[in-house]
Amino acid sequence: MTDVETPLPPLFARRDGFDPLPELELLRAERPVTRVEHHWGVQTWLVTRYDDVRMILGDHKRFTSAPPPYFASTQGEDGTDGVEGTGWFIVYNPPAHTRLRRMLAAEFTKRRLARLEPRIEATVAEHLDEMAAGGPGAELVSQFALRLPMLVICELFGVSVESRTELLPLSSKFTDFSLSVEERREASERAGAIMVEFVKDQRANPGEGMLGMLIREHGEDLTDRELAGVADLMVQAGYETTMSMLSLGTLVLLRHPEHIPLLFAGEQELDQVVEELLRYLSITHNLFPRVAQEDVTISGLLVKAGELLMCSPPIANRDERLGEDMDRFDPTRKSGPHLAFGHGIHHCIGAPLARLELRMALPALFRRFPDLRLAVPFEDIAWRPNTNFYGLDSLPVTW
Repeated sequence: MTDVETPLPPLFARRDGFDPLPELELLRAERPVTRVEHHWGVQTWLVTRYDDVRMILGDHKRFTSAPPPYFASTQGEDGTDGVEGTGWFIVYNPPAHTRLRRMLAAEFTKRRLARLEPRIEATVAEHLDEMAAGGPGAELVSQFALRLPMLVICELFGVSVESRTELLPLSSKFTDFSLSVEERREASERAGAIMVEFVKDQRANPGEGMLGMLIREHGEDLTDRELAGVADLMVQAGYETTMSMLSLGTLVLLRHPEHIPLLFAGEQELDQVVEELLRYLSITHNLFPRVAQEDVTISGLLVKAGELLMCSPPIANRDERLGEDMDRFDPTRKSGPHLAFGHGIHHCIGAPLARLELRMALPALFRRFPDLRLAVPFEDIAWRPNTNFYGLDSLPVTW
């Protein structure tokens, strides 16, 4: 891989409103496996067809996980070294990945998450009350979409208010591609240090959150560094992604008000709206890279052993192989399973929690404000152009 065919970004990090840039759509049709210069400063293959992405994500033996270059994987105070000591199991490979994911999986079953429903319902109502009291009119990202997932994931994991206040600004830097690799690395290392201190406190007095559970049930098998990494990863993944889905999902429904009644039509219809929003928005621009373990031909192109591949859910989830007219938002459509949460052994472990928050928050928002509408022209919406999580800087609304 020497001659780079396509610059990345801007194609990687930007969209045209709700849609991937036309140049990216063209790649899927004409060059579904394309050499690109990645924003980390390395070369990789960008994979954009649904069948190819699903195949790569589903075959962890031929395509293993790889951490980003800015990933903080230096030796910790406890002597743990390497990526598999960081707790970021999203870049682990079996058997280390299997071991750690199994410890966490029980906390994300529907039965376990059901205990969060009263807290989510109360938090949603509290934020909507505040919006109503200050209205008419609100900025939906900061007053609603940001605060709800932040409180839910931190409460689930038992992260203190003090740690949360320090962590969240750092987490936004990890995926801000306008920053240098060194700046992102420093943010990653600082976040890790904050979490290590929190873990030490939890070791002495385990709380009722997920971190306390891990310490009580698996404390002898997990180092402080690994526990800190797990907590750091889950706070990031559970906060920023759901924040983007809530704000963007609201915007999509405001642009397609004919589908808002489906939020109240029944459980099946509500699920259809949520799943179509997840597919249509696909807020993670690219998943963590994979490394080919052998020479393999993908869509007629030879990828050699040792080369990096980057899968693009937003483009793959618009592929006609998934269904007809996939550039259109349509909750009533019938299509194959989307890849918004990935696929295979690294399928997002927090997907049930994200779905639960969307299923509870969106109907509550539109029930409380049936006349909700944009307070600015659609053309003036402030999008986030340079992060791996597609989203909005602000969403002014009124009623």
